[in-house]
Amino acid sequence: MKNYKFKINGTEYNVDINSVEGQEIDLAVNGTAYKVTMDQEVKPAPAPKPRPRAAAAAPAAAAAPKAAAGTKVTSPLPGVILDVFVNVGDTVKEGQKVCILEAMKMENEITADAAGTITEVKVRKGDSVLESDVLVVIG
Repeated sequence: MKNYKFKINGTEYNVDINSVEGQEIDLAVNGTAYKVTMDQEVKPAPAPKPRPRAAAAAPAAAAAPKAAAGTKVTSPLPGVILDVFVNVGDTVKEGQKVCILEAMKMENEITADAAGTITEVKVRKGDSVLESDVLVVIG
């Protein structure tokens, strides 16, 4: 089960996604159960990869590839990109809005997980994304 918190027009919603099978989603919004039918089949998201942790004792050679990989900002759920607010080379602060994702008829603000410089923008306005897809990379 996955839990998401949405804030729409000042009202907070707790959404628990219990199961996804084809086009059918079994979920609960603020404790009320719903069965939602999507217009297309929802493909299962790949298992999330663990985020690398900084190790004080790590050798310098091992640290170089990690730095090159950067911090990946990922999609929290499947949806469509409505707008992208950053370009390669832009400097962002942690918590800064990088794009808007429409999912289940709701707009979700996607923010930077870390401060840094945008090294890759992997999506464009109108792109469909799955849960855990990389949207931007911060170096």
